[in-house]
Amino acid sequence: MSNCTVSENEMALYVRRALGEYFNDLDGEEPCCNLYDMVMNCVEKPLVETVLGWVGGNQSRAAEMLGINRNTLRKKMQLHGIE
Repeated sequence: MSNCTVSENEMALYVRRALGEYFNDLDGEEPCCNLYDMVMNCVEKPLVETVLGWVGGNQSRAAEMLGINRNTLRKKMQLHGIE
């Protein structure tokens, strides 16, 4: 379980860095979109792609690893154009 904690902390660090760069790039301007949806969409596609690759494309195993229903996984794949 400690490996998950370390990975989550590392991922959180990457997200914080990316958001910090995003706000720095805005240079005081307001974000032009729903920030939550923007970040979730940016993270979700590579997450799904990576997990699917890790399990050799097995959607049932990928859904289980992600903690979601297989139909939900398929919807996310369709949304992000993942075959």
